[in-house]
Amino acid sequence: MATQGRLNDNEVAAEMNKMVSFIKQEALEKAREIKVKADEEFNIEKAKLVRQETIAIEAFYQKKMKQAEVARKIAQSNHVNKNRLRILQARQQALNDVFQEARGQLTSICHDKAKYAALLKNLLLQGFFQLMEPNVSVQCRKVDLDLVKTAITEAKAAYKEKLKADLEVKIDPANPLPDSSAGGVIVSGKEDRIRVNNTLENRLELLTDIMLPDIRIMMFGLSQSRAFLS
Repeated sequence: MATQGRLNDNEVAAEMNKMVSFIKQEALEKAREIKVKADEEFNIEKAKLVRQETIAIEAFYQKKMKQAEVARKIAQSNHVNKNRLRILQARQQALNDVFQEARGQLTSICHDKAKYAALLKNLLLQGFFQLMEPNVSVQCRKVDLDLVKTAITEAKAAYKEKLKADLEVKIDPANPLPDSSAGGVIVSGKEDRIRVNNTLENRLELLTDIMLPDIRIMMFGLSQSRAFLS
């Protein structure tokens, strides 16, 4: 019985081959499983890396686009500001030319003696009213001396009529207006501590400051950037 249960060499070899084949098959299947799993993990990791790089690249180009947009806006703003500055400079030059021409025409005012005499009277009277002093002195050009004397008489009469008060007026011969002056007068009170400068040059400067907004509108129109006109 024992002899019948034993395997001969061929049968042993056959069983060994079966076991080897089984082990090889198991190993191949395990290797395939490992490879599939490794491929899946690789693909997942690769997709993750690709996504991360894609996000980084998108962020990089978004940043570059924002920087380019900021640079474009800055360049546009600089261009607009430069053009605005050129316009403002051109307008200021035009205003300066107008004022310079007006200054050049001041000397022609005194050519019409009648109108100039009336102007001197009004300039004197305005000075008297502003000072409201009983004693004042007047400075004028030497060439205007006779006209100013007459204008003083008329202005004193008008002053007395309005305020019912006498006024002592003297011409300051030691400090006349320079010959280069276009004309007008300076009226002083309280021993020359208070002065009303009514020379034609000063009156033009005052008028320039007061009328400048209106002159700008007349020359250039209303500003589109102003929300209100007051």
